[in-house]
Amino acid sequence: MAIKFQYNKTSRQQLIKALEIRKKALPTLQAKEAALRNEVKAVKEAIKKIESEIQNRLETLADLNKFWCEFPDLLTIKEVQVGRKSIAGVKTPFLEKVVFEEKPFSLHANPNWFKFGVKILKMLLGLRIELKILTEKFSLLDYARKKTTQKVNLYEKVQIPEYDEAILKIKRYLEDEENLAKSSQKILKAKIEREAAA
Repeated sequence: MAIKFQYNKTSRQQLIKALEIRKKALPTLQAKEAALRNEVKAVKEAIKKIESEIQNRLETLADLNKFWCEFPDLLTIKEVQVGRKSIAGVKTPFLEKVVFEEKPFSLHANPNWFKFGVKILKMLLGLRIELKILTEKFSLLDYARKKTTQKVNLYEKVQIPEYDEAILKIKRYLEDEENLAKSSQKILKAKIEREAAA
C-alpha cells in the first residue's frame, strides 16, 4: 500500500496524525492478539480434553454396546441454553445448561440398566453439546486472532514504516526548498549590493 501525499506542510501534518493514531493503536492490538492467542490455546486444550473424555467413556461402555439396541427412546433434548461472553471484543458462546426430557418408564417392566442408560446418555449428550459449542467458540476466536495478527503486521511492518518514510521525504523536500530559497535570497542580495556599489 503506497501512501499518497503532497510535498507540503499540511500533508506532513496529516501524515504525522495518521502515524500517531497507528502508534497508539498498536500496543492495544498487540495485547488483543496475545489475549486471543491465549484464549484460542485454552479452548483448544478444552476441546481435546472433552474429546478424550468422550472417547474414554465410550471405551468404558463398549461392553454394553450389545444392549443399546434394546434401549427405547426415553430421552430427548428439550432445550440447550447458550450464553454469550465477550473475550477481547469477540462475542463467544458458552454452555449454560442442557434441559432433557425423560419419558416415564416402568422400572418393574424394563431391565434395571435402563435407569443407568438414561444417565449415560445425558452425560454423553451433554459432552457432545459442550464440544460443539467449544468448537464454535474456537472458530470465532481463531478467526478474530488471525484478523488481529494481520492488522498488527499491517501497522508494524507496512504502514508505520511507510508513514515514517513519507514524513521524512516531505521534511527533506521542505528543507531543500528552504535552503534553495535562502540561497536565492543571498544571491539576489549580493546582486543588489553589487549593483548599488557600481
